[in-house]
Amino acid sequence: MAKAVYKQKMSPARRKSLLKRSIPIYLMALPGLLYLFINNYMPMPGIVLAFKNYKAKDGIYGSKWAGLKNFRYLFSTQDAFVITRNTICYNLVFIVVNTFFAVLVAIILSELVAKIKKFYQSVILLPYLLSAVIISYLVFAFLSAENGFVNNTILKSLGIDPISWYQEKKYWPFILVFVNLWKGIGYNCIIYLSTIIGIDRGYYEAAAIDGATKWQQISRITLPLLRPTIIMLTLMAIGRIFYSDFGLFYQVPQNSGALYSVTNTIDTYVYRGLLELGDITMSAAAGVYQSLVGFILVLAANLTVRRLDPDSALF
Repeated sequence: MAKAVYKQKMSPARRKSLLKRSIPIYLMALPGLLYLFINNYMPMPGIVLAFKNYKAKDGIYGSKWAGLKNFRYLFSTQDAFVITRNTICYNLVFIVVNTFFAVLVAIILSELVAKIKKFYQSVILLPYLLSAVIISYLVFAFLSAENGFVNNTILKSLGIDPISWYQEKKYWPFILVFVNLWKGIGYNCIIYLSTIIGIDRGYYEAAAIDGATKWQQISRITLPLLRPTIIMLTLMAIGRIFYSDFGLFYQVPQNSGALYSVTNTIDTYVYRGLLELGDITMSAAAGVYQSLVGFILVLAANLTVRRLDPDSALF
């Protein structure tokens, strides 16, 4: 009601002035909206490929319908279980490990002097800005069987035989978790650090006067006030739990066939099916499966949070 009255009282000159001031904001948002439309909405009609027996000469809409045949074939193979297991399990570990260390590093940085804090922030953020190709070569420089730093320096000094890292799949779950943590901790850390900086320092001063130790200040003030940010980022991560970092799982292991059972995720499966095998309909079916399950998971996670803590839910 108040909004309607406000609109009635607003003069045309006032409305024109507000519109003129809003134009720069709309112009700033335009590139992002265009990218969102081109990248996320324009490809959506291609979903029908998952339900068709695609023939290039007939085109997407001219090809015959296949119903759920592509999905039945996908789930009848061992690939569906492997890529689903890898994608979900890796992302669950990433969420737990990255959240723990990002919060830990953010708390440590918040206690440093401003100049030193900025230096360490820049150093920690740097890996996040590197491309997957560069990171894959850095990992290869450490793990190369012939010239790698680990084999030729660390293992050699300990008297341990060299390891063919790109042929031994048992090491890669730990390698991938470590590389993902090293790459992403800087970005997550900055988000938590900005929340910590925004906390009223009066809380800490009052706690110090009452004789609270540093750990008590962290556990009773910092962590409770960080909880909404942690929940929000976790919900966003759960929404992407059925997606994987393509560069991490494809570029870093050097696309080694011996590692497929521990590095193959839905994204790499779709890529290989599309470009290496030419199976467009199977790739489309895997993509639809990925989107639907991810959508269901984020709804379920948000519903759970809403029941436990309504104020922390996204919607």
